[in-house]
Amino acid sequence: MRMNGVDVSSPALILKAGRGVLHHGALGIARSLGRLGAPVYAIVDDMLAPLALSRYLARSFVWKRWPDKTAFPCAIAAIAERIGSPALLLPLDDLSAAVVAENAEALRRWFLLPAIAPGLPRRLCDKATLYEICAQAGIDTPRIAFAHDEADVDAFVERSGFPVMIKTAEQWAPLNGGRSTIIAREPADLRRFWAGARGATPARMLVQEFVPGEDWVYHGYRNAETGVQVGFTGRKLMSSPPGAGSTVLGVSERDDSLARLGESLLRQVQYSGIVGIDWRKDARDGRFRIVDCNPRVCMNFRMFHNDAGVDVVRAAYLDLTGQPIPGSRMAEGHVFKVEQDYLFLGLKEFLKSGSTAKAEARPVARSGELAWFAYDDPAPAAMMGLRFPLQIASRWTRRMSGFPLHLSSLTR
Repeated sequence: MRMNGVDVSSPALILKAGRGVLHHGALGIARSLGRLGAPVYAIVDDMLAPLALSRYLARSFVWKRWPDKTAFPCAIAAIAERIGSPALLLPLDDLSAAVVAENAEALRRWFLLPAIAPGLPRRLCDKATLYEICAQAGIDTPRIAFAHDEADVDAFVERSGFPVMIKTAEQWAPLNGGRSTIIAREPADLRRFWAGARGATPARMLVQEFVPGEDWVYHGYRNAETGVQVGFTGRKLMSSPPGAGSTVLGVSERDDSLARLGESLLRQVQYSGIVGIDWRKDARDGRFRIVDCNPRVCMNFRMFHNDAGVDVVRAAYLDLTGQPIPGSRMAEGHVFKVEQDYLFLGLKEFLKSGSTAKAEARPVARSGELAWFAYDDPAPAAMMGLRFPLQIASRWTRRMSGFPLHLSSLTR
């Protein structure tokens, strides 16, 4: 969708620290801005990444290995010089968002960036400091505790009962098997977790109560200097892994009370930029409890747009290039589906119970969007279809072998 009268001469650069070529959020950015006519660039793992094949990508830059923390500003500045004009820089994971904010002063020469306190993104994506911030802001959270060993987890379970969630404080320091969150529903799950850890347990691990209820999300863009704010709410109906992962099926749904909570948190911490916040609507009391805050573009951001077709990426692009953001009303009933995960989870459910996904996971759509396939840009979906089975095999191998933790060179 093109917008009349919009200046799309400014480029954008997609950035992520995590390794992994199957990232539909990156593809969503290329299509969202590319369909407006803006030049979009990306740093990719290899030239056969689905993103690299998109017709809406002007050029890819391959980083086989991420530079260390001291070399990062120079490495990304070299790409900026090749782009040739100030670009909107769009981090796609927590670590890249934290590193960009911490180097923002040096990067502003080449990039269009929101004005944000350098240490704020790292504090928001760190679950321990996030919950401290929420306590000060009056935002409800689940009960959590630090866990250094089995005894700490067992003590928490004794107080709260099963199920519990085991998490790393930082997304980039995963648990065994490569996940940042694991649900333990019974003692056998904990035994399997500790057996797989093999001494590689993260130093900053949390154990959290499992909150019964619904998964909700708040996505927004905010400019603390000007007061510009765009926000959306919706429900996560299916996730991978179930109950503790990224959106597989979601729908935009207005909830004013959740929108006020999200806006209140961002206002109190003086946040600027794109954000995605995960919430749990507690079935016990109906209150929203924050479970995660992502200070960057989230993979499911295309679940939301307003009546002018503006999503959070377009909102950031327009605002940071000095243009007004059109539209005001959120488009409700817009269904977002990650097709390969949806089919994979459906198959697992069928093999387990003889039936497909529950009825509540199949909403009546007023509009819809697939994460990968698009008639005007089919090549990325075709490449995803080739590489997805390889990813599944790799994950299975890592899980079975207790693959050692990988910490990026940019963590500190």
